Amino acid sequence: MSHGSLIVLSGPSGVGKGTIYTRLLKIMPDLKVSVSATTRHPRTGEKDGVHYYFMSKEEFAEKREHGEFLEWAETVGNYYGTPKTPVINTLAQGKDILLEIDVKGARQIKAAYPDCVTIFVLPPSEEELEKRLRGRGTESDEQIAARLALAKSELAISGEFDHRIINDDLDKAVNEVKDIILKIKKGA
Repeated sequence: MSHGSLIVLSGPSGVGKGTIYTRLLKIMPDLKVSVSATTRHPRTGEKDGVHYYFMSKEEFAEKREHGEFLEWAETVGNYYGTPKTPVINTLAQGKDILLEIDVKGARQIKAAYPDCVTIFVLPPSEEELEKRLRGRGTESDEQIAARLALAKSELAISGEFDHRIINDDLDKAVNEVKDIILKIKKGA
């Protein structure tokens, strides 16, 4: 049995990586997912164990200390991480796994697993990114400003990623990521 491919979809908050990720899973049912852990509060409609494993900062810290995360990062006052065991088990079964994670986490995974494929999703412009973040209606002006400042530094290192796509048209962006994944599966 061959080893599965680890595919990492990343980019600044608000760029649309979650939407691209959701669409990909619908059109590519063989892709497996990894549910991330976070200490942030659930947004409307999010379910524990489906969208994230929601946990306290203390619980997260304990798991981190025991090496239970493939990667982890603190973003705008909350912790996010990828539980290690489910990812390793899925890859060992020869299945491809798609991670949707922040830029810090993507860099950690690339350092630990250089064979993974990283895809950076870019916004069409910084103005559009701010519009998308404000459109969510889930964060204060201070939190949005922090996310935008972080996004500028993340955009500056996007060249470190294996692939870069611009999410100016959702269907086009989804198809670009799908094409990258299909090339990986063919061994190109």
